[in-house]
Formats: sequence, structure tokens, C-alpha cells
Amino acid sequence: MTATALLSELTVRAKVTAHSRTSTCVCGTSTLTDRPDATVVRHADTVAKAHAPSTPLAELTPRLAAATRLPDILLPPLAPTPAALHDRLVTFWPYGTPVDPEDPDAAPWEAAATLLARLHRTPATPDLPAMRGPAKAAQAVERLRAAPPHPATHPVLAAWATLPAWARDEAPMPDTGTLCHGDLHLGQLVRHPAPDGPWLLIDVDDLGTGVPAWDLARPAAWYACGLLPPDEWTRFLDAYRAAGGPAVPPDGDPWPALDVPARALTVQTAARSLTKALAADRPLDEIERSLVDACARIGSVPPELTGTFAK
Repeated sequence: MTATALLSELTVRAKVTAHSRTSTCVCGTSTLTDRPDATVVRHADTVAKAHAPSTPLAELTPRLAAATRLPDILLPPLAPTPAALHDRLVTFWPYGTPVDPEDPDAAPWEAAATLLARLHRTPATPDLPAMRGPAKAAQAVERLRAAPPHPATHPVLAAWATLPAWARDEAPMPDTGTLCHGDLHLGQLVRHPAPDGPWLLIDVDDLGTGVPAWDLARPAAWYACGLLPPDEWTRFLDAYRAAGGPAVPPDGDPWPALDVPARALTVQTAARSLTKALAADRPLDEIERSLVDACARIGSVPPELTGTFAK
């Protein structure tokens, strides 16, 4: 199925579903995402998502069930089971207002942290698969290995080599009982009902059981790389602790728990950024160079000392 055909048919599905929900639809369609691994369209107050072609039904279904079961933490789908669209699984969702990328001062760090803490404290059902954080990091590194050679590739791969096997998706995670989001960033929050309802987490593709510190790793890595101001990191960490989040101790130094996931997310982000820059045949920008520099620092430290990365 071509990308154009998929987008066209998904748009029709979104419109039909939106019209089935109301007799007074304020019609209007927009494409929110169109990538090989996900295509998302909106019609009025309804969103349709075509998941990656390789998405297993047996894994997506319990993830949808978790979102249905936890409507105060995760945006619940409109239907508990996905529909089929050629070789893709499709899910339908109510529209929520996303975080405004043009207003960083209004970033809902406290809301994100509180939702994560509540998610991590929720018992996981036995049918949930492992969260996909380490698997996605490994995929990013494999894509970098397959890309054209570049001087920045070596420090990224050297940093990857310092990680334990579980963080490289080469062994089971040490925690297999905690419910995790798997891919937390500010783009994974929306207000529902739109436009000013409470914040909820979205995107269940990576949801599952695993190491909860992985969900704190992206902001931790940004802070460690100098890309997230200290006050914003403190707001996030303090809110997570105040909500009883189990990923880090309730006080004291959080980095023994965060170090490995933060290093893994640094490598993943650097690998993705470098791969995109190579595909576009352009030089690395300032943020991308900062990520590669952070990988160089990680790779230069003996594994037994990598707990000092964030310092």
C-alpha cells in the first residue's frame, strides 16, 4: 500500500468515525503525522492513527486495554480493539490539545511527572508486553550503523557499548513488573477534553512493563547535556517525587537510578539526529553536536564509573 493511498483511506476512516460520533460535525481534516512508522490524521474531534506495519495485534490490544482502564492517566481510545487497513492496524481517539511548542515556559513538567508517577504506581496486568524503550534505542543505533560513515558515528557507538545488555535490548530488563510509558516526552501529552481539560498521556505503542526510570530518562538526559534548564529539571523531578513515583528514591541523589537510562536516551537521540543529518546531507546543528559531545564523554569513562555522567 502506497503512502498516498494509506493517507487517503485513513482520512476517510477518520471522517466516517467522526460523523458517527455526532450529527453536528464541524468538518475539517488535517494530517498530524505522516511517517513510515505512524500516520495520524484528524477530522474534527476524532483522530485516526495507522500504526507501524510490524505492530503485533497481540501486543497493541492489551496496550489499548490499559488506556481504556486508566482514563485519568492515559487518553482512552474510542474503541478497545484496532481496525485493519490493508497491512496496518488503525486506532481511533478523541482529539486533545497538545503542548504548545512555541511556549516553552508553559511546558507542563509537573503534570507530566505526576502522570508518570501515577502510571508507575498502577499494577500492570499480566498480558502486557515489555515496554519498548530499549528496543527503540537499539533500532536507532542499527539505523546509524547502516548509514554512511561520519566522524561523529564512533563516539555514539562507543557510548552505546558502555551500556548494560538490558539497555541495549540484548537481555531482559531488571524490572518486569512496573507499568511504564516507554517514550515519554512533552509531545506525549494532550489536554482532554479540548481545549483546556486535564493533561493526559498519549501514544500507547511503547507502553508495557519495565524499568520506570526509562520514562524519566529523556528530560534527565537533556539536563545532563545542558539542553534542559536546571529549574525545569528540578520542577519535573520534585513533582515526580511528590506524587510518590518509584523510579527514584524519595530524596537524595537520583542519578544512580537514572544514569543508565539517561545515557541510553542520549545515545538514541544522538543516533537519530546523526542519521537524519546524514540523510539530508547537512552538517550537525548545535544541539546535535551537544549530543555527540555527550556521547564522547560517556564513551571515555570506564563502565564502572559511568554513574558520574550527569555531573
